[in-house]
Amino acid sequence: MSKEVKVLFLGTSACDFAESLKNEHKNVFDKNARRSSSLLINGTTLIDCGFHTYNSLVISKSDISKIDDIVITHTHDDHFYIETLEKIISCNEGKTINLWVRDDAKIPEIKNINVKRMELFKRYEIKDELFVTGMRANHNQRTYPQHLLFEAGEKKLFYGCDGAWMIMDTYYALHNMKLDMMVLDGTVGNIEGDYRIFEHNSIPMIKIMVPSFKKFGIIDEKSNVYISHIAPSLHKEHSEIENELKDVGVKVAFDGLEVTL
Repeated sequence: MSKEVKVLFLGTSACDFAESLKNEHKNVFDKNARRSSSLLINGTTLIDCGFHTYNSLVISKSDISKIDDIVITHTHDDHFYIETLEKIISCNEGKTINLWVRDDAKIPEIKNINVKRMELFKRYEIKDELFVTGMRANHNQRTYPQHLLFEAGEKKLFYGCDGAWMIMDTYYALHNMKLDMMVLDGTVGNIEGDYRIFEHNSIPMIKIMVPSFKKFGIIDEKSNVYISHIAPSLHKEHSEIENELKDVGVKVAFDGLEVTL
């Protein structure tokens, strides 16, 4: 497998989507009109398939027929939407797609889907030396949540959307890993007194965690650190969020952003 890992943010929103997605931003990406959070790795491995993911694949001109694997962080329907999954399947001319989920997740039977169950903290090979490990996440446990660590050669990507802080055994699993890229939940903006901090991150929480991640070798100065899963109703505009986080070296993901590791 190539040493390069190409990452495409197809969506970066929490579940309160912008009204403009229905009209002026329906067929284009915009930094302030976020779609349901999803990520595409090397054009073939999809993380989550929410309400807007099919549309995002079309806008980005991704070859949907090349998607072989879909890895699900949890089963809330802005991350796992059956209609979107069926549209992706319809572009694959009868090919079976692997659907990777936490081992106890309840998944309906879906034609041309091969369900691959993941035990937390166990490493699985998706394809061609691309590995995934599910890690414990602090989110609604009825949705079978997991954060995801991807490894391709020496490259390491952690995707930690929909989950507050970091569960201690997940921290231990990442200790001294020196991630090339870390994507953290950023649902809650720079506000106080919001109940969502108990299963999502706010900007003050991000500012506390990131220096600690550096101190304990999870990331370093070369790591690409982003927030995603951003609730538009709880945040300012994109450029203002960037300003709020620049002092800790955290970037703000947006729909259509491509990153090469």
